[in-house]
Amino acid sequence: MDELILATAECDLNENAVCAPENVKDLFEFRVEVINILGFPITRTVFLIFLAGALAIALLYFGLRKRATQPGKYQLSIEGLMTFVKDEIAVGIIGPTGIKYYPYLMALFIFILIGNVFEITPFVNFPITSRMAIPLFLSLLTWVIFVFAGFKRNGLSYLTDIIWPPGVPVFLKPLVGLIEFFSTFLVRPFSLAVRLFANLVAGHVMLTLLLSTAFISITAMLSGEIGIVKGLFGFAWWALALAIFMFEVIVILLQAYIFTLLSAVYIDTSVNVEH
Repeated sequence: MDELILATAECDLNENAVCAPENVKDLFEFRVEVINILGFPITRTVFLIFLAGALAIALLYFGLRKRATQPGKYQLSIEGLMTFVKDEIAVGIIGPTGIKYYPYLMALFIFILIGNVFEITPFVNFPITSRMAIPLFLSLLTWVIFVFAGFKRNGLSYLTDIIWPPGVPVFLKPLVGLIEFFSTFLVRPFSLAVRLFANLVAGHVMLTLLLSTAFISITAMLSGEIGIVKGLFGFAWWALALAIFMFEVIVILLQAYIFTLLSAVYIDTSVNVEH
């Protein structure tokens, strides 16, 4: 919460209905180091990235290390999540070959989910996926995997079928081939990253501005800096933030699912070219 308040500390409630920092980057950039390891500064953002990875490993480890005959709720939840990713995404989209890519898709889903959940986690309130570097890195991983899988499965024909697509009228092949080439090798990783990044940024900005404004308005009203009527707007912003908060819970789950689903779709187009 400190970052939210600092970002709007200079807000004049008599002039502004909603408090916002001069530069929106102030809501996302955390350059103050938390700790320093062997001369390498670890900022809050870097710390949260490692924390998300550690939590993903811990969730799977403690959920699967001792499989009971009568599993508890936690084990059932983890097994249900794994079954969903395997059956509905890996095998459901790619087919029997998808089991080979299931570990990657599972790791991808749970890491993104945890990174997204940080947005609504008290005292964190910062989704690491709202930093473009994270979605871009994950999308490039997917890009490397589906391009490598395409060449491994189909050889050079993977590239030639993209540039000179079969089943397309000859006079359209150059145009369709050019579109497919740029779509496969350039647009896919970028669009995959931007989709996740934009959705998490939008929610984070809205929640930050509304909660900051609500806090500052109510505090100013209680201290007598502004009138009761203007102060009551703080409760309106708080109610709106609560509604957006509930909506963001759906977005958090949906965006993790969509990113993993599209990763599986792209891999499927590489290993099952005939489709």
